[in-house]
Amino acid sequence: MTQALHQVLIVEDEPDIRGILRTLLKTAGYRVIETETAARAIVEAKSHKPDLLLVDLGLPDADGVKVIRAVRGWSPVPIVVLSARTMESQKVEALDAGADDYVTKPFSAPELLARVRAALRRNVRGAEQVPNLQIGSVAIDLTRRQAVGTDGDVHFTPLEYRVLESLARQSGMIVTQRQLISEAWGPDKLGDTRSLRVCIKNLRQKLEPDPTRPQYLLTEAGVGYRLLLPAE
Repeated sequence: MTQALHQVLIVEDEPDIRGILRTLLKTAGYRVIETETAARAIVEAKSHKPDLLLVDLGLPDADGVKVIRAVRGWSPVPIVVLSARTMESQKVEALDAGADDYVTKPFSAPELLARVRAALRRNVRGAEQVPNLQIGSVAIDLTRRQAVGTDGDVHFTPLEYRVLESLARQSGMIVTQRQLISEAWGPDKLGDTRSLRVCIKNLRQKLEPDPTRPQYLLTEAGVGYRLLLPAE
């Protein structure tokens, strides 16, 4: 069972899907609030202050992105998008608006619950730094900029450390290309996706048992990347 009654606000206009989500979350030990409109979602988020929002984008009165932007105006609460929209531009818009993760319909129950747990863990960590990482056989101290693998020291460039830090702060979540570039290279380099791809490739060479089949540093096509640690 999930610890101590986390409360989830479901924002979904399709009754059947809302019912499935309600049953799934309650069975997993969550308390549930439900609404089917963007306007009501904003009201419920303010009044109930849920621990997590699960937001559909295709709402009858407004785009779900409006809910994300509104809530982000006053709260860092985790927001997971659950939507049938699959275009990369739509995913990027939701993530750039402040969503923490994006799950595409149809979804599997285990995956959705795993994403919810990961988002809640991130919220508990808040803005804390993540000083130490264990990625496969490599132990990384982000504060001291040191890394050790089974064959001794592993060298990461300062840029690679910055990218790892950005991913580690939101481990298990999608981090957009735009966010990674802004944090690692600076906001004046937002269009330089090629340098980011090269950096990710180099990190995989150093961290993955098989860089062609990554287990830890995953690509979300056209959107960004996700650092998946063993506990997630």
